[in-house]
Amino acid sequence: MSYLGESIPKLGFGFMRLPMQGKAIDIGKTIEMTDAFIDGGFSYFDTAYVYYNGKSEEAIKAAVVDRYPRERFQLATKLPPWDAETADDAKERFWTSLKRTGAEFFDFYLLHNVSSAYVGIFDSFGLWDFVLELKEKGLIRNAGFSFHDKADVLDEILGKHPEMDFVQLQINYADWESPSVQSRKCYEVARKHDTPVIVMEPVRGGMLGDLLFPVVKSVFDEAGAGASYASWAMRYAASIDGLITVLSGMSTIEQVRDNVSFMKDFRPLDEGERAVVEKARKALESLPSVPCTDCGYCLPGCPAGVAIPEILEKLNRERVYNNPAGAKSGYLWEVEFGGKGSDCTECGNCEDICPQGIGIIELLKEAVAKYE
Repeated sequence: MSYLGESIPKLGFGFMRLPMQGKAIDIGKTIEMTDAFIDGGFSYFDTAYVYYNGKSEEAIKAAVVDRYPRERFQLATKLPPWDAETADDAKERFWTSLKRTGAEFFDFYLLHNVSSAYVGIFDSFGLWDFVLELKEKGLIRNAGFSFHDKADVLDEILGKHPEMDFVQLQINYADWESPSVQSRKCYEVARKHDTPVIVMEPVRGGMLGDLLFPVVKSVFDEAGAGASYASWAMRYAASIDGLITVLSGMSTIEQVRDNVSFMKDFRPLDEGERAVVEKARKALESLPSVPCTDCGYCLPGCPAGVAIPEILEKLNRERVYNNPAGAKSGYLWEVEFGGKGSDCTECGNCEDICPQGIGIIELLKEAVAKYE
């Protein structure tokens, strides 16, 4: 039985890690990358209202919308209501995105980052009904949402909103069995609801590419074939059923060419290749990480509302994936609206209840020293 997006090529271009020229997006290089992507037979482009403060949507217009017939590509963007003061303010962002991109319509339109923390905003602003109204008017073709939370939350949301056409999930081999990201469990929920999936973060922000530690790289090197580390991660994500496409936030023409080389005639991982990836996943697990399972027991007793599990995850991003820059930017994103490590009062409530016995206070101090 066919499903939404079955005919769409399984490599999508995410406009969130574009080449820069100073503080501006390098449109010339972006156009070069776009042309190589489309020439390779691919067509799905993803952006968002908030990427580069709207400049990503403008870059889509310059590189894609203004240069190619509308039937040559699918275009997706996202509506973030988190900091909107009213429902009207949030809804106006759709029209801003439409103007920035110059598109007549969006093929895929997403409510951005639906989670237990933000779902109340989407509900109170009536955004579920809003996207359906846009769909009825022909301004969007398919309505869905991106998701960062636990599988039980996704199950509840899809149960309440079966009208959503698709969901965008973080899926990669490192997070497949992660107790915090729950890639596998979230994917299984989507399959339970017969909801097609768009994959984001297949290379975990580049951390499953050349940033991998030698102990993990050696697993893939021993497997031979000379394939890039990123190709293993991309093919792993693209091998799932019910897939619309896998988004890659490409930054260089070399990354585009590499992705196109193995995705143009895509072949799912075979049994032997899956065993290689599983060995690499276990090698990642063996690295000296903070043993936080994101159980959340530490949160209710914290008088300062410190985002403890999220901060510990950023320390792991540096320790396990050798990505201090990504750890710092992720930390600053998490604590933008409060709950930073320096708010800790050292009351010890978190350590008293932590089932893993983690020395949280000292780790928060480490995070403050590195990222604030």
